[in-house]
Amino acid sequence: MAQLAHPPTPRPPASHRSPSFFFNGHAPRRRALVLGLGALFGFALTVVWSAEFVDKTIAGTVADTLLGHPAKEAPISGALAGVAFALATGIGGTFTACNVAVFSAMAPLAGQKTTRRGRIAGLLKPLGYLALGAVAVSAAYGAVAALVGSGMPQSATASSGAGFSPRLIQAMVVYGLLGLAMTYLGLAAAGLVRDPLARLTRRFPNAPMVVMGAFIGAFLIGRPFGLFRQLFRDTAQSQNPLYGAVAFSFQTLGNIVVVAVLFVVVSLVFGDRLNRWFTARPSRMSAVMAASFIAAGVFMLLYWDVRILARRDLIWYPMAPWAG
Repeated sequence: MAQLAHPPTPRPPASHRSPSFFFNGHAPRRRALVLGLGALFGFALTVVWSAEFVDKTIAGTVADTLLGHPAKEAPISGALAGVAFALATGIGGTFTACNVAVFSAMAPLAGQKTTRRGRIAGLLKPLGYLALGAVAVSAAYGAVAALVGSGMPQSATASSGAGFSPRLIQAMVVYGLLGLAMTYLGLAAAGLVRDPLARLTRRFPNAPMVVMGAFIGAFLIGRPFGLFRQLFRDTAQSQNPLYGAVAFSFQTLGNIVVVAVLFVVVSLVFGDRLNRWFTARPSRMSAVMAASFIAAGVFMLLYWDVRILARRDLIWYPMAPWAG
């Protein structure tokens, strides 16, 4: 009697990919809806976002208050003054368009521990690795800025007008690439594509937070924020790579310190509820992370590339009256 051949083992669907940091093995129940809502939120934010209000009114006011004098165009006298300026303007720039999704990857971490002490320890460790990645990139860029000097695009003082200045092109390229990377991570969190850091994470479990920190540090490479350009020019004129590395590191740490404190407070207050909510249905964690990354990626791509084209009257893009 002929032996019946066993049918080939079917390949597991994308929703059953191996668990990793960005994907816990449970795809969102309504994946298309989750991704669509994330993309819609990112798009809506580009429509209403006013860079002038956020950068000048909010960030400028915070920096002026912390420094005790107007930060704009104020001379930076000495290395200590430069570090203080970097930290103050970094804190002031926390809620600029550059940092709209600084903590996309950390939303589910708020509910991982059931005890308050364990929850704080569970948050401080990833925050430390996040800061490590951010400081590594920003310090390297600060040292390069000091060595290369005024020849870099961000040191230019001329307005781009209706055209594209070198620093604007740099911002479009940097944030466009970051937007693509975050969009891909959102798809990975939803189980649609493979987690690019899965193998690395198995060897180094904290690698994803270092990479996310590197994203934050890379924000400085494209940042057109006026107060940051002021720090950039001072660093370029100093020609001191150590000063550049330290100043840029404090600028980045200032960017994340406020949101980190808020995140810890929210975790302490709502951590138990979040833990129960995520545990009841593990796919919720994937949904939160996927929606967060998609919103961040779509925002960066549309705001820093598409909307800038509209601001140059090359295409039409919907914008709120106050966002022009």
